[in-house]
Amino acid sequence: MNCAFLNRKPKTKRAKRFLEKREPKLNENIKNAMLIKGGNANATVTQVLKDVYALKKPYGVLYKKKNITRPFEDQTSLEFFSKKSDCSLFMFGSHNKKRPNNLVIGRMYDHHVLDMIELGIENFVSLKDIKNSKCPEGTKPMLIFAGDDFDVTEDYRRLKSLLIDFFRGPTVSNIRLAGLEYVLHFTALNGKIYFRSYKLLLKKSGCRTPRIELEEMGPSLDLVLRRTHLASDDLYKLSMKMPKALKPKKKKNISHDTFGTTYGRIHMQKQDLSKLQTKKMKGLKKRPAERITEDLEKKSKRVKKN
Repeated sequence: MNCAFLNRKPKTKRAKRFLEKREPKLNENIKNAMLIKGGNANATVTQVLKDVYALKKPYGVLYKKKNITRPFEDQTSLEFFSKKSDCSLFMFGSHNKKRPNNLVIGRMYDHHVLDMIELGIENFVSLKDIKNSKCPEGTKPMLIFAGDDFDVTEDYRRLKSLLIDFFRGPTVSNIRLAGLEYVLHFTALNGKIYFRSYKLLLKKSGCRTPRIELEEMGPSLDLVLRRTHLASDDLYKLSMKMPKALKPKKKKNISHDTFGTTYGRIHMQKQDLSKLQTKKMKGLKKRPAERITEDLEKKSKRVKKN
C-alpha cells in the first residue's frame, strides 16, 4: 500500500472508514507492533517472536513467512510493512554465524525508521516451558527497570524508552487493583539485559491492602546489546513534539510547592476597614470621652482645610 492509494478519494463507506482510521489524530491510536521473521531464523528466534506476540495481543501482527531483509542495511521492506499493517513498532528476528539468535527492536516515525537496537539472545526460556497459568489476552503490564545503565548510558536510555513504547499498551485513566496481573522486569547488569515476566498473585494479608507474591510466567531472556541505529537529537525531539491543542493551558496566579500543594493568588481592591460593619456589642461601643476626642479631631481637620 503506498501513499498514492491513501490520497485517493474513497468510493465506498468501508474504504472511507478505513482511511479515517489512518488519518493523523490529536490523540493517536494505540501503537501496534509487527513481528517479522528473517530469511534464516532458527527455532529459538521463531519461538521468541511467538512469545512476544502472545504478550502483545491484540496490538500486534505476526508475519509467519520468512522475509529476506537486513534492517541495518536496507529499511525499505520494514517501511513497506509498516504502511501495509499500520504499525509503528517492529521486532525482527534472524540467525547467522556472525550474529546468532539476533533480535532487532525498533520504532517508526511517519512510516520511516526512527531508531532501532540490535540484541543478542544468550539464554531463553519459553512461555510453554513454564507450566503455570498465564494472563488473559490484552492485559496491560507493569514495567520495572532496574540498573544504573538505564539512566546513565545513552544507548541504554534509548533502549529503555523503546521497551516502554513497545510493551506499555493502551493509555488508561483509572487503574483497578485486580487488573494489575503481571509484571515485565528489565535489569541492566554487567553489560547484559535480563528480561523476566511475572504473574502477580494477590494474597490475603489480614488488612485492606493484599499481600503480593510474584510467580514467574515466562518468557525469560538474557540479552546482550549489539548494534544501534539512533535518531539524531533534532529528529528525536521532532518525533516527541506535542500538538498545541493538547498542551495544557497555563493558569495565571497559581503555583505549586515541592509537596504538590496548590496555591492561588487573589487580587482585591484596597479595603477601608473603618467602614467595615461589625456586630454591635456593648464591649465595642465607644465611650463618651472617646467620642469627644474624635469630634475635636474632626473639627481641627476642617479648620486646617479652611
